[in-house]
Amino acid sequence: MNFNVIGESVNRSDAIAKVTGKARYSEDYSESDMLVGKVLRSQYAHAIIKNIDVSKAKALDGVKAVITHKDLSKIKFATAGHPWSLDPSHRDVEDRLILTDKARFVGDAIAAVVAEDELIAQKALELIKVEYDVLPAVFNAKESIQPGAPIIHEEKPDNIISSFGANIGDIDEEIKNADYIFTGEYETSAVQHCHMENQSAYAYKDSSDRIVIVTSTQIPHIVRRIVAQALGLPWGKVRVIKPYIGGGFGNKQDVTIEPLTAAMSLAVNGEPVRLTLTREEVFVDTRTRHAMLFNIKTAVSKDGYLKGIYMSNLVNNGAYASHGHSIAMSAASKFRPLYNFSAIKVEPKTIYTNLPVAGAMRGYGIPQICFALESHLDDIAKSLNIDPIEFRENNFINIGHTDKLSNLVVRSFGLKECVKKGKELINWNEKKEKYKNQSSDKRRGLGMACFSYFSGTHPVALELAGARIVMNQDGSCQLQVGATEIGQGSDTVFSQMAAEIIGIPFDMIHIVSMQDTDITPYDSGAYASRQTFVTGAAVKKAATEVRNKVLKIASKKTGLSADELDIINGDIIEKRLNGFICTIEDISMEAFYNRIDAEPITSDVSENVRMNAIAYGVTFAEVEVDIITGKIEVLEIYNVHDSGTIINPKLAEGQVQGGVSMALGYALSEKMIFDNKTGKLLNNNLLDYKLQTILDTPNIGVAFVETYDPGASFGQKSLGENPAISPAPAIRNAVLDATGVAFNKLPMNPQAVYEKFKEEGLI
Repeated sequence: MNFNVIGESVNRSDAIAKVTGKARYSEDYSESDMLVGKVLRSQYAHAIIKNIDVSKAKALDGVKAVITHKDLSKIKFATAGHPWSLDPSHRDVEDRLILTDKARFVGDAIAAVVAEDELIAQKALELIKVEYDVLPAVFNAKESIQPGAPIIHEEKPDNIISSFGANIGDIDEEIKNADYIFTGEYETSAVQHCHMENQSAYAYKDSSDRIVIVTSTQIPHIVRRIVAQALGLPWGKVRVIKPYIGGGFGNKQDVTIEPLTAAMSLAVNGEPVRLTLTREEVFVDTRTRHAMLFNIKTAVSKDGYLKGIYMSNLVNNGAYASHGHSIAMSAASKFRPLYNFSAIKVEPKTIYTNLPVAGAMRGYGIPQICFALESHLDDIAKSLNIDPIEFRENNFINIGHTDKLSNLVVRSFGLKECVKKGKELINWNEKKEKYKNQSSDKRRGLGMACFSYFSGTHPVALELAGARIVMNQDGSCQLQVGATEIGQGSDTVFSQMAAEIIGIPFDMIHIVSMQDTDITPYDSGAYASRQTFVTGAAVKKAATEVRNKVLKIASKKTGLSADELDIINGDIIEKRLNGFICTIEDISMEAFYNRIDAEPITSDVSENVRMNAIAYGVTFAEVEVDIITGKIEVLEIYNVHDSGTIINPKLAEGQVQGGVSMALGYALSEKMIFDNKTGKLLNNNLLDYKLQTILDTPNIGVAFVETYDPGASFGQKSLGENPAISPAPAIRNAVLDATGVAFNKLPMNPQAVYEKFKEEGLI
């Protein structure tokens, strides 16, 4: 085949629909006589619900139902968007009720109203009288595991969800024999995803008495299972439909509103009920990124080689488990195929506190551990007076490296080339010399940070994906996948893959963007940067089957072996003579209407991918630091990736631009601020929560080093989450270079920077 679609910057398949407003999101769908749901939330961080009087709310004209924990079964369920496991010990923690009888954070859902409109629903909430037995609360992870701390879940009296870690080699021996031992403490803050579209869903009973949920989710097939579990229903009694999504970033990889939405519909005999969260509700009762506190001890030889590393990690998980320890273990695993340590020991503790729940967010624990590790490495390099790039390069793993715990093999490794390219782009050597010995109030510096990341969850979890292709009479194809498009461009990439394999133009692939659990092939959903790698394998398998069926009919038609034929740009050709035979439309018409052999061309496959590919990358940053005001300005930033084969360069560049933009906020301004006495979130809106704006964002440099990973269907590796991982430590290290001051806590906002400079005597 010499007709290529892979590697081309074709326009997004959903671009026109989105920019013209034709794309329909959850709130664009409706049923007749739709009712409105609203939620009553606890005003206390920790309290037993002694009594709820809903009589006045029920009596209000226009109120159809009011429900509390008393009206629902006491089925505890897990909300995390992971595939189901047949092994009970491998399942997520089941600690959530649809409506609780014990509030565990300010904002916990304790009652719900269904009414004819939003105003009536809001008025009804105000009429509900709640009698609380207020309990002591704890918000700090360290304090939560001290003797005598309030017990948040009776099943975990020490407030520790899990403490399972990772151990390779003999860390004690490496530390004992080290020439140098370096220690450091590094801390990250809780932040919010801030996707454009708030969580929104509606539910109703269909004519067959099944519950149907239309929802903005990354994981429709998993939502189906969890809603059924929460309500005690057979899984087949639930149908989930996912329209277009206005962003998720992991926050919609959790089943947050769908069980309650379904319960509200059931409370009014299956009438349609919509629940849409306000932005303030999204901040407190969806998910956050985990705040983590790392203490690191590293053994280093006198010639600058890393020998062993020990990390403790206190993870503030908030009031419920959600993805819980899975994220702590992700952090403990994904950094390992990066540096050639002889011994690694990571001891995480994932801890309940009375704060909003932490869960999946872009990077899944790696932005936190990358900040700690890459900051620590710069601290070591500075102490040893070694160039930070040279220090890292001398300690990189090599291709063929096998992780001793997961047995994952590094089959492609372009990180050295990424570093070389980034170093050239930012003009490292010249600027390093230029910025020596600064003493003015505004100082400039350079920093860099590396990362490694996986392409899916194997071998920890099941990686199953489905794809269905149906060829039309004109030779074009419908493509259906269970993998969800959430703005990252996966529908476009899957269409490119199918077009490439079949041998037809990109615009002859018509992908069905809406997922429906009654119709769509099974797929776990959008998370773990898995879709191009995992679902791509299923798409390739389905497209190959379609291609083979086309060539089989063409072979029968021409008398030539299928091996002698090819499909180029929608035409069947004889390879040896490069001669045109017929169009793919001619073959499809044969498949539909040949009176003897008619059999429409279809493929419906699943692929269980038991493979992973490790992506790499680096961020280089140049900053200017105002010593007097504490403001850090990023002057230049380059994000360079080894993500294997780049399927669509334009979309890949867009992914990097968005990821770096998120990381800038994580590094410099974003932080959820809680009242340390009440646990109430003080900046629960987009005015007080300091996202970066376009005026705060520098030009973001993007570059790729293309390798080919043999474990992938097209040589590709992950990219979706990767751009958000390493900018924060690169910026931190640039500030260290500019000022000599090490910032070990995020965010580095002007107040924190000013206070640190004052502490260090710069002001």
